[in-house]
Amino acid sequence: MAITKDMGIMEVVQQYPDTVEVFMNSGMGCLGCAASHFENIEQGAMAHGIDVDELIKNLNTVVGA
Repeated sequence: MAITKDMGIMEVVQQYPDTVEVFMNSGMGCLGCAASHFENIEQGAMAHGIDVDELIKNLNTVVGA
């Protein structure tokens, strides 16, 4: 299953622990903050000024999707 930008941040992290490093390297080091529990990937990326398409590509590369 491919990761999409509308998936929840913590949903992805819990299902694919290897994605933590991608989030951190992209500038989303706040995986433990409250927002990560209800924001989707696109919302989190926008809040941090991250290119969501590049982030999704990198996340899917890590999980082999």
